[in-house]
Amino acid sequence: MALTDGFTGDALDLRFIGNATVLLRYGPVTLLTDPNFLHQGEYAYLGYGLLSRRLTEPALAPEDLPRVDGIVLSHLHGDHWDRRARRSLDRTIPVLSTPHAARRLRVLHGFRRTAGLRTWQALTLERGGVRATVTALPGRHAGHPVLRGLLPPVMGSMIEFGAVGGPVRLRLYVSGDTLLYDGLAEIGRRFPAADLAVLHLGGTRLPGGFLVTMNGAQGAELVRRLRPRAVLPVHYEDYTVMRSPLSAFLAEAGRLGLGDRIVPCPHGGRACLPAGPGATPMVG
Repeated sequence: MALTDGFTGDALDLRFIGNATVLLRYGPVTLLTDPNFLHQGEYAYLGYGLLSRRLTEPALAPEDLPRVDGIVLSHLHGDHWDRRARRSLDRTIPVLSTPHAARRLRVLHGFRRTAGLRTWQALTLERGGVRATVTALPGRHAGHPVLRGLLPPVMGSMIEFGAVGGPVRLRLYVSGDTLLYDGLAEIGRRFPAADLAVLHLGGTRLPGGFLVTMNGAQGAELVRRLRPRAVLPVHYEDYTVMRSPLSAFLAEAGRLGLGDRIVPCPHGGRACLPAGPGATPMVG
């Protein structure tokens, strides 16, 4: 089922733009995650002189976006917030991110409506009687404590959609660039199973072989632990530092009996997730 330009009912419409960039629409509320609009062949700056070349083309450019009510940014890295996003996005759009990223975006780049959310802190955006509440969740970008100190802080997000003053109708988990670790178990204890999990995969490795995003095996294990109703894999095969292909995640998810939860939405694809138990995602 292809997405329409308008609201399709009590459902979440999404478009996978590429890397970790997803356009989310629930009623009149539109959110954008991790805006990355570099073109194929351009380089993302990862800090400390590290660069990574983009291997794919984004499905949309910033000027193609509809009105955006808020940006959910997992962390401040060049493949999640790049120079094209910085130059092109409206600086009055609220940006919800880590305190580290919010401070830099506000002070250095003039994005005045940034909110730095600490873990478990929430902020609600509203439009037309509909709300989206974003809660910052734990994330860990590296295993070694020294390397964690060198990388920017990262957060996952739980985004809950519904009518203002009404119950939650849809719950969306965005993992952010985290590795699998014991601290993620608290997510399942605080929130019932998400309707959709957007997992940042790719098995990103830095020089020295250090793993800094989930590979296929870690991603599938996180799905097994959190049991979301549906799963959208993102953040794979987009940059040269990503070493774990989508096929590795699909194979491991299948081995664990989770293959029926995967939303087959490739780069540039669209999907619609109706609210309500037992509803099946539709793609097109």
